[in-house]
Amino acid sequence: MTKLLILLVLVLGILAIAQLARVYELTSRMRGKREEDISPADNRLNANLMWVFLITYFGFFLWLLIRYSDKMLPIAASEQGESTDWLLNFNWVILFIPFVITNVLLFTFAAKYVHNKNRRAFWQPHNNKLELIWTVIPAAVLAVIIIYGLRTWNTITSPASPDAIQVELYAKQFDWTARYPGADGVLGASDFRLINGTNPLGIVTPESVAGRLLELQEEIAGIDDMLANDVLPDSKRDELTDQVERLRRHRSRVINLRTVMELDIKENGNASIYMAGADDIVTKDFYLPVKQEARLLIRSRDVIHSAYIPHMRVQMNAVPGMTTSMKMVPTITTDSMRTIPEVVNKVNDINAIRQGQGKEAYVFDYLLLCNKICGASHYNMQMTLTVTSAAEYEAWYKEAQKKPFQATDAEAVPEPAAAPSVDDNAVPADAQAAVRPN
Repeated sequence: MTKLLILLVLVLGILAIAQLARVYELTSRMRGKREEDISPADNRLNANLMWVFLITYFGFFLWLLIRYSDKMLPIAASEQGESTDWLLNFNWVILFIPFVITNVLLFTFAAKYVHNKNRRAFWQPHNNKLELIWTVIPAAVLAVIIIYGLRTWNTITSPASPDAIQVELYAKQFDWTARYPGADGVLGASDFRLINGTNPLGIVTPESVAGRLLELQEEIAGIDDMLANDVLPDSKRDELTDQVERLRRHRSRVINLRTVMELDIKENGNASIYMAGADDIVTKDFYLPVKQEARLLIRSRDVIHSAYIPHMRVQMNAVPGMTTSMKMVPTITTDSMRTIPEVVNKVNDINAIRQGQGKEAYVFDYLLLCNKICGASHYNMQMTLTVTSAAEYEAWYKEAQKKPFQATDAEAVPEPAAAPSVDDNAVPADAQAAVRPN
């Protein structure tokens, strides 16, 4: 009710001001005063108000910088984060200089050169020197900004060192999954055609291919049995017929993938990329050691996402059908961040807000977020990043290796029988053109 009354008062106030302006306009007409006639007193008043506006304008600008300084980017906790902040600060300095100069001149000239009927303005239609100055100087400044920006970007996205830790960040609506290489230090091949409930990343191994083929064959056989033995309405029969045809095409593509895999294994043996995936670590935990370079490989299953870690100044699109990458070197552990006064104060502020809502206490963590609006639960698509010491990371990594994607002693999944519509023994004509692994 109070808000409604405030709104009504504001509306009535605006209407009253509009009516007063209308009354002033009508009385001016009655006195024979034209709208375009402005008195010297009005001119002097407007000129003096320009000085007031200039001071007030910069006063509010400085207040905003001070008041909301803690709402700017958080502390940079990586080497490329520091480089990125330098680039941003460099751009801010370049922007502030012309911002201050142009606004000071704008209001100063408006205040100083108030209308005077005894003064004649100087008219200059063209000046080559001025044209050259305000063309060359902005062009030179922009060239410096572009060169500095490209240099920083190339440093961030350049190839990582050979001993860098590799981590794949796999995005889908609406969560993240991390994959680390196993004892062989190599991430195995992956292919979207193998994605199912037990292989969410589509990791390619002889066992996963055979298992996927068996799964597809069982689905096809089940639908064929329904079509042959069940009494179905025509619409349902047409739907199942389309579904089984799609499954057969999918199975054919998986057979193509298997052919490519077998040829690669035959040529490269255990060095084949298809032999590297069994010991990969698929996890919902995201760990990195401090002061050690990490190469992030970013993929997406469904739509475009964006891997964003604000404290690390990391942001890279996750694009379906391709792998993007970025490198970073964390410089502050999670535990150390929790002792920095600026971070502690923010945590206390958040906890003070949550306390009134009866929620559990908030503890600082680095967060991997999605920075592309990817659907209804986009806001909830996040993953905790834990930056630890090298020793703590090694301990976590050794423990994680105990749960590889496929246990080494697991029995091989038997090859499924060939479907009547697919020649499983023949090498498909498009086998060599099959999609290569990411």
